[in-house]
Amino acid sequence: MTIEIKAPTFPESVQDGTVATWYKQPGESVSRDELIVDIETDKVVLEVVAPANGRLAEVKKGEGETVQSNELLALVEEGAEGEAEAPKEVPTSGKMDSGEAEPALEQGNREVIASPSARKLASEGGVDLGAVEGTGKDGRITKEDVQNAISAPKAETKPAAAAPSPAAAKSPQVELPGGERIEKRVPMTRLRSRIAERLLEASQTTAMLTTFNEVNMAPVMELRQRYKADFEKAHNGTRLGFMGFFVKAAVEALKRFPVVNASIDGSDIVYHGYQDIGVAVSTEKGLVVPVMRNAENMGIADVESKIRDFGLRARDGKLGIEEITGGTFTITNGGVFGSLMSTPILNPPQTAILGMHKIQERPMAVDGQVKILPMMYLALSYDHRLIDGKDAVQFLVAIKDLLEDPARILLEI
Repeated sequence: MTIEIKAPTFPESVQDGTVATWYKQPGESVSRDELIVDIETDKVVLEVVAPANGRLAEVKKGEGETVQSNELLALVEEGAEGEAEAPKEVPTSGKMDSGEAEPALEQGNREVIASPSARKLASEGGVDLGAVEGTGKDGRITKEDVQNAISAPKAETKPAAAAPSPAAAKSPQVELPGGERIEKRVPMTRLRSRIAERLLEASQTTAMLTTFNEVNMAPVMELRQRYKADFEKAHNGTRLGFMGFFVKAAVEALKRFPVVNASIDGSDIVYHGYQDIGVAVSTEKGLVVPVMRNAENMGIADVESKIRDFGLRARDGKLGIEEITGGTFTITNGGVFGSLMSTPILNPPQTAILGMHKIQERPMAVDGQVKILPMMYLALSYDHRLIDGKDAVQFLVAIKDLLEDPARILLEI
């Protein structure tokens, strides 16, 4: 029996997708619920699994080709036995080079167990999985193992001389110590392209302005240090971080200044009676902003658990489209990368975004004395078409006051 494998149903906000990676090739065996192809959209990478045990009979859409919602991707012969190793190549449209075929399950005398994301990265980076030591369960090779292998120093090799192409002559090149010049040209992913479009759109269609303040993080840090062990024990291993405090402080401040939680729809102002907080997460493919729905009903432990879940699934490309759409307010944390101060860009149709930064000890004047305190700069970018400077400044001051006296968060005062 032949079964059709179709692209997922895309939401209205997603027009189409691109076939990113085929993990199986025509003729190979597939197992029910086994990942066989990734579809990259403007927002997330969607995984398509085999509907039944059998053999991948035919691929209708090659890597790099555009697919519509529910469009036919491939055919599977249910119950048929496929080849253990299939050297055949998946057809491509010429838009994207898929690199080498997926490595076999056995390399020499050692069985290689690797996650799909690890195999994909190994293929893209030209890494022999047989030479990678797995750190996962039962020796499984993880994506991080492959990344470490790619980053490891390699023996110097001298490529054969070749005449540079016209495109290469115009491209920026890197000169190595030995005098050799290399360059790499890759197509921009759909996600990266969409991020670029949205950032440009935000800068061109909004009257963006940023106000700054600073917050003394000592009270929050002392509270974390005092209760982190009890918190983790009481909440099944959930760690007490900083984001829980910032999200709850933002929720309380949004209640006081509903215009900051509003959005512009044409000539209308939409006031939201709920706080759906987006938290920016950096991945290898680009920035994604999963959304915590109804954050006003969540406790700090709920927030911390949800953020950790978002981070892990974003790294593995497991977020659903519905989880990264919507939102009424966004928080981004450049401090994890060492940023001391920056201007976050709006995430339309939202009209405000909060930027967190690095905590750094600085001398501060307190009651006429100089003290060394752990300080953080806060930045609030807002759309001046809707939010006046007074509301923006008072909103940021409210967050500052809540963080410098965390009891206010619990008491909602």
